[in-house]
Amino acid sequence: QVQLVESGGGLVQAGGSLRLSCAASGSIFRINAMGWYRQAPGKQRELVAVISRGGSPNYADSVKGRFTISRDNAKNTVYLQMNSLKAEDTAVYYCNADHWNGLSNRDYWGQGTQVTVSS
Repeated sequence: QVQLVESGGGLVQAGGSLRLSCAASGSIFRINAMGWYRQAPGKQRELVAVISRGGSPNYADSVKGRFTISRDNAKNTVYLQMNSLKAEDTAVYYCNADHWNGLSNRDYWGQGTQVTVSS
């Protein structure tokens, strides 16, 4: 089993910044892609950003130029630097990891961290 623990959420004014962290622990063989998703009230969960094990990022159009995803493979940790935050960024942010156990892949999710942007 792999556990993901997010941190760094909170309340911030529009235009401000937050940095989310997600640390993986447990029986880790190899973590491939890691990503951040978010879910606003009444909406479906959506991809925010994903980063490959090699460090190649991809972003949702809505956050390009404002958010930066990065990772530290030695620490099994992924980060999301969020700048120029907008009210529409308000959501619960979830960390995701694609784990390879030597035989198969499995997705793991964190418990979520609330990000609230006041306008």
